[in-house]
Parts: sequence; C-alpha cells; structure tokens
Amino acid sequence: MSTNGGKSSGGKDTPPTPGHQVILGTKVPLRLDSGAELSGFTVAYQTYGSLNADRSNAILVCHALTGDQFLADPHPMTGKDGWWEQIVGPGKVLDTERYYVICPNILGGCMGTTGPKEINPETGKPWGLDFPVITISDMVRAQALLLDELGIEQLFLVTGGSMGGMQVLEWASMYPERVFAALPIATASRHSAQNIAFHEVGRQAIMADPDWCGGNYLAEGKRPHRGLAVARMAAHITYLSEQSLHLKFGRRLQNRKSVTYGFEADFQVESYLRHQGITFVERFDANSYLYITRAMDYFDLADKHGGVLANAFRNTPVRFCVISFTSDWLYPTDENRMIVHALNAVAANVSFAEITSDKGHDAFLLDEPEFHRVIHGFINGAAEHRGLVGSSALAPGERAP
Repeated sequence: MSTNGGKSSGGKDTPPTPGHQVILGTKVPLRLDSGAELSGFTVAYQTYGSLNADRSNAILVCHALTGDQFLADPHPMTGKDGWWEQIVGPGKVLDTERYYVICPNILGGCMGTTGPKEINPETGKPWGLDFPVITISDMVRAQALLLDELGIEQLFLVTGGSMGGMQVLEWASMYPERVFAALPIATASRHSAQNIAFHEVGRQAIMADPDWCGGNYLAEGKRPHRGLAVARMAAHITYLSEQSLHLKFGRRLQNRKSVTYGFEADFQVESYLRHQGITFVERFDANSYLYITRAMDYFDLADKHGGVLANAFRNTPVRFCVISFTSDWLYPTDENRMIVHALNAVAANVSFAEITSDKGHDAFLLDEPEFHRVIHGFINGAAEHRGLVGSSALAPGERAP
C-alpha cells in the first residue's frame, strides 16, 4: 500500500505549527514496517544553536510519548517552558553555544509531523484509523531522512529518555555509522507486559469515549477529551514514584477541612491528576496517543536480531552512556542493565550510571543535579574524543538548516 503524507487538518481557527517543517519522501516513499509506504509526508522540528562548518556538532534529541519538538522554548499551545529547558540552552548541559540541537516531532505525532489527525489526500478528510500503524524504527527512518535533508551525515550525539531512549537504541542499531555517541536514558530494549497493560488501559479509555466516533471524531467535529484525560491520568501515575506522591500529596485534602462523602476531588492527588488530564487534552491528539503507545508496545530490539540483544550492536563504533533512576518502576534499572550487558557482550564502549532519585521515571525531566553532572561529563568526554573544541560558524554562502 502506498499512501501520501497529507497536510495539516488544523482548520481555519488553528494557527500553523511554528518552527521548521519539511516535506520528505517525495522521490522515494518511506516504507514502514507494516508494509505501507508514506510519500510526501511532513516532519516538523525545532533547532537550537548553530551548525558548525564541518557539520560535526549536531545533537539529535528524541522526545518521549507525550513530548514534542518544543524542548527548550515556550510551548505554542500551553505557553509552558519546554520539556527539557533545564538541559538545553546557552551554557547548559546541551550547550547551544557549542552544539546544534535538533528535535523533530515523531512520525505519527500531532504537532506538525504527519500523523492520524492530518488530512489524507486520497479522501480529503483526516486520516483517523486509516493512518498506517507505525513503529519506533519507522520514527527513526523518518528522522534519518530529515538529517539527509539537512545535510548532516553523522550526529555527534543522539539522546532521549523513555520512548526517546528507544529511538536512541534504534539509531545506534540501524545507523551506527551516523552516530558518534548515544545517550539512552530511563528506557528499555523492549516494552514489558506491565507497560503494554498500562497502555491498553489508556487506549480503551479513549475508545470507550462516545466522542471517539470509531476514530473519526475530527470529521464529526468532536474530541474524545474525557477518554484521553483518563488515559493521561493513568499514565501519569506510572511516571511518578510512591515516595514522590507521598511527599507531594500524602493524604492531604484539596481546599477543604474534611471529606465530602462524595466523588469530587477530595484529595490533592485527585485534583492533581484531573488537572494533568485536562491540560493534556488541550495539546494532544487522541488517535496519536493510540498510535504512539502501540509503537512502544511493538518495540523489541532483540526480536529483530534473532532474539539476541547483543546482535543489535555487533561491531558498533558508537560510544554509549546508559542511565537509569533508582525509583523508576516504569523502566527500572534491571531493564537498563540488560542494554549494558548486551553492549558489554560485543565489547562496545559503554558506561552506565544509576542515579539515586525519589522522583520516579520523570526524574530525567526534573532538577536532578547528579543526573546533569553525569551526562555533562559523558558529553564533554565524547566531544574531546570527537575533536569538538567549540562551535564555529558555517562557511560563507552555506545555509544553516
């Protein structure tokens, strides 16, 4: 099956997504793992810093399930700070005075890159469930085409946490010659049964919403806000730790001195989760949530290599640093150690750090000085080996992507 990428379905009242957008796959369609093909699809991305003259200082940041390309500037829909604003910027760990940082919205996303909410050119209507199912590998292939478009042959570093870490592993496995260093954070080489189960709960919440309309809610002028909010609430619990929930909320009541003997948000933690759900539906598409969670569920890097994870990295030239957090029960340290053991089995250049934190899976998004110190050290060491002593300007006449 060959399909066209399509255009935004935002409509008259929805402003275009700010930042960069490029149409890819016009000459040769992108063949997906499902067997479908996408031609003329759009990838939206943000860049920070400047590309140096020999194009050797590029860093690709891969975002997680509910993230997008706006990692270091205010989000255009919510106005909130970028999701990795603590890490990316002048003088920060990913120093934009030294590196050229690229963050694309993933294939199947909902912030400008072609996904189920965009218009299917064959029907003139939003794709909905006619959009082909995508995988982590498909996301990475689309990113590789983006780098081709930008004229970047090799990345200095590819990094990301959670689902972003899955993309990092795929990058190192699929395109080892294009990656100098890889920094997968709080991730796994395959999605566990428990995580698949949590995702299924979220998908069923969305599909049970009457306004989902069998996936055709945009054509019907509706949005399954209630189902998507519940999906977000359930998922958000997995991003935190029991200790962080206890310290932040405990059993404290929300704006009242006693329980109401009803089903309003008596407890602060209930109010917090409802807020998370409400704010999420303002910026995310329900069908994208279905597609992206399914891509994560299908992720099993060893399965693609004869059931042996080490085979995914055989003879790799890539330098790795794998990071986990002690209180992360979504992608626990044991699953990160599996990656390290596989890399050790092929004598890869790999370091590993387990960061002590009570913040759970979301620790990589928060203020964790030890985490920042470790990744800063790895990046500086890699830059020294790569010969990156600074970021010079492009040669005269060259265009910065």
